[in-house]
Amino acid sequence: MQQVEQAWAGIDAGKGHHHLVVIDSDGRRLLSRRVSNDEPELAAAITAVLARAEKVTWAIDLADGPAALAITLLLEHGQRVLYLPGVAVNRIASAYRGEGKTDAKDAAVIADQARMRRDLRELHLDDTLLAEPRMPTAPTSRPIAPAPSTGYGDACSASSRPWNARSTSPTADRSCSSASFRRRPH
Repeated sequence: MQQVEQAWAGIDAGKGHHHLVVIDSDGRRLLSRRVSNDEPELAAAITAVLARAEKVTWAIDLADGPAALAITLLLEHGQRVLYLPGVAVNRIASAYRGEGKTDAKDAAVIADQARMRRDLRELHLDDTLLAEPRMPTAPTSRPIAPAPSTGYGDACSASSRPWNARSTSPTADRSCSSASFRRRPH
């Protein structure tokens, strides 16, 4: 296998897996494969791509969440990583030939856009997008505490609260018993 001087790798990021497409300076596809979102497989994919080109510019459609591991591994390998928002990929993809929306097509679009555009944001390990904590999206078995009451109307009555329970917040209980927070008739 002959190594090219410059290549662009596009990653269509997903929760369980990513799709990776690598193209050369003419836009020819050098590699296309599905990669699990786990460290050993991502590291093997990075090694395979680096074996095909002297210099690789990577681009990805997510800058957090499921893409965080891939981005971190790339940056730790000293690679240049660009960010092309997923919404931009969706809009641009309709201008490309091929089947409808597929992970492989999206990854190819991401790689090609990285090859052509000079306005994409470069990601770094200290980026806020990579460091921001996210709210968990998985279902939880714990009941969520009801929001503190404003003290208006019957919002303070125990029967109007979820699970028919009083709030554990002392300020919410005080606001329910305080006449100054209740709506007075005019």
